[in-house]
Amino acid sequence: MSVLGGPSLGPAATTAPSTPPPGRGRRGVGPGMALGIGAGTLWLSLIVLIPIAAIVARSVDGGWSAFVDAITSDAAVAALKVTVGTSVVVTLINAVVGVQIAWVLTRDSFPGKRLLDALIDLPFALPTIVASIVLLSLYGPDSPVGIHVQQTKIGLGIALLFVTLPFVVRTVQPVILELDRDAEQAAATLGSTWWTTARRIVFPALAPALLSGAGLAFSRAIGEFGSVVLIGGGIPKQTEVSSQYIRSLIEQDSPQDAAAVSVVLLALSFVVLLVLRLAGDRLSRREAPTRATKTDG
Repeated sequence: MSVLGGPSLGPAATTAPSTPPPGRGRRGVGPGMALGIGAGTLWLSLIVLIPIAAIVARSVDGGWSAFVDAITSDAAVAALKVTVGTSVVVTLINAVVGVQIAWVLTRDSFPGKRLLDALIDLPFALPTIVASIVLLSLYGPDSPVGIHVQQTKIGLGIALLFVTLPFVVRTVQPVILELDRDAEQAAATLGSTWWTTARRIVFPALAPALLSGAGLAFSRAIGEFGSVVLIGGGIPKQTEVSSQYIRSLIEQDSPQDAAAVSVVLLALSFVVLLVLRLAGDRLSRREAPTRATKTDG
């Protein structure tokens, strides 16, 4: 009974729910955050947006008809076909091999592991023209291993494989480190085959990172120049990639045509990255409830 003679309602009823004062709990944009956003936007504009806008404007200096003529010429289309076709094949190969290398570096222990792990980053630090010289010495006319692939699409692919492999390995490797090994062991205990475990447990967790790494590798491949200069040879309509074709246009004093082809490469790279990023985000959201269920269990 309460002091007034009525029934006691207990602490939960006598304590009024606390209501935060107006404005509390809402994090507005403070001066520091506003300064950071402004500085980031300015830097992004100076380094990325303004140069992109400049090259787009340069590509249409002669009008849209000149832009279309530049990107639909026989030489431009041939260079784009070589670039995109080789880049797609290289990306698919690196997507498979890169995951295997990342898995070995993460899960296995063997002599020379640290050295191999350091070598993966070599294409990041090595000037691409040096990579082309190395590949030419190894696979050129005087090849010490008896393999001559200079001025062939195979040589072109080898160069692109070399410079794009780290993107897949370094993107997937952290995700492999965080994989739930208990789920893999439980699946093996229940008699699941390696392929079933990989398909049901491992691959869904790796897919977003793999798509991101593949997108970066593809974007690097379609814009690569230095590593393919010597080993590819730049033969028009055979091994000439778009970056080499752009250089030839500049040497021919056709900057508007060069800018037009550059815009096509830029748009292609952006679309591929955007599509793969959206696909990766969708897979991540689909995988999140599954992880939460496993955690609760």
